[in-house]
Amino acid sequence: QLQLVESGGGLVQSGGSLRLSCAGSGSSTDYYAIGWFRQGPGKEREGVSCISTRGATTNYADSVEGRFSISRDSAKNTVYLQMNNLKAEDTGAYYCAAKTLGYSCSSYARDYVTWGQGTQVTVSS
Repeated sequence: QLQLVESGGGLVQSGGSLRLSCAGSGSSTDYYAIGWFRQGPGKEREGVSCISTRGATTNYADSVEGRFSISRDSAKNTVYLQMNNLKAEDTGAYYCAAKTLGYSCSSYARDYVTWGQGTQVTVSS
């Protein structure tokens, strides 16, 4: 059974960068679309980015377009989220998740069946 573990969060100044990792175990992440979600203080969970099976396509929320990039390394069974030019509003708990059967990405949490434990990202002004 696929399990996901996020890492790479931390405290960073506005304008800085972080790279989050989503490491899979128990099964290959190649067969799942993998999404990144975040939940900021007092906010609902929102989709940030998604990469399709085998990385054929990627999607980004408007709020992070041009600043974040998602990628996957099959050899390491890991999906990455490179976050550049971070803003205070990017602060939140970041989660990676594996989508249910299907090739394409989704921005809806309800479409994902396996979740990591989350990693905290805090961006100071």
